[in-house]
Amino acid sequence: MDNVSVVRVFFLSGLNETNNYIVTLLTFTLLYYCVILFLNTSIIMIIILDQNLHEPMYLLLCCFCINGLYGTTGFYPKFLFDLFSSSQQISYEGCLLQAFVMYSFACCDLSILAVMAYDRYLAICRPLHYHFVMTKRRLSQLICFSWLTPFSLFSINVLLTSRLKLCGAKIDRLFCVNWVIVKLTCPDTDTISNNITAFFTIFIYVCHGFFIIWTYMHMIRTCVRSKDDRAKFMQTCVPHLVSLVTFLVAMLFDLMHMRFGSRDLPQSTQNFIAIEFLLISPVMNPLIYGFKLTKIRNRIVGLVYFERK
Repeated sequence: MDNVSVVRVFFLSGLNETNNYIVTLLTFTLLYYCVILFLNTSIIMIIILDQNLHEPMYLLLCCFCINGLYGTTGFYPKFLFDLFSSSQQISYEGCLLQAFVMYSFACCDLSILAVMAYDRYLAICRPLHYHFVMTKRRLSQLICFSWLTPFSLFSINVLLTSRLKLCGAKIDRLFCVNWVIVKLTCPDTDTISNNITAFFTIFIYVCHGFFIIWTYMHMIRTCVRSKDDRAKFMQTCVPHLVSLVTFLVAMLFDLMHMRFGSRDLPQSTQNFIAIEFLLISPVMNPLIYGFKLTKIRNRIVGLVYFERK
């Protein structure tokens, strides 16, 4: 049992400098989380209840919003509880679970974005084959791929981390992250398996990124030659691009800061970098898709008009 951690509780130190405005932070966080729940749930219900929206693009958007709820639920309830508490603690098992949720949420987002890019590539570059290729069965397979791939990878990551012997219990963040837990291991602990799994995971999602770039190269080349395709690109691909760029920038900042960032930065700046992907994407995605995609916008306008009558 020498390789089993003796640490049973982790201490989160990200809130150490927020005691002076804890009430403001609590109020803002609660309201913001309610907005996230309302926006994402609204898009999900609109798509589920409207048979006209049971198309691949909208069903993938539904998965996108479900993933947004999944990821934010892994952070905001615990964060709100920490704001009420005098000491920010999390159990060893709870920390591993939160690390799993945070990583799988982020990578599910990228997987869904890759599937969305493939769907748009078929619709714009191969329109005559679209309905033949993007069948209900193919769509189901792609959705399963976008969920099961990150879940499988990070189950392995977290399982390997759970076997490490830890010599520290302080996490300088607002939530648990697998890499930070690994850095708490004792000097004589073997982390080669963790590093190999981490690099393999990074390789898979770098391939996702290259696939998305490849699809957009083909779409842009096709749109240059066709006015109709340009209109389709602007309506359906611009929200996807905005979501993708926002997600990648947020994750890149967090990863670079986590691996190479300076600890001399103010704690509030470090906190913002750490939770940027949990702040912007879950609100921006339902808003930008809701306003940009005509069918969803018309459905929302119709519901508002009906309520007023």
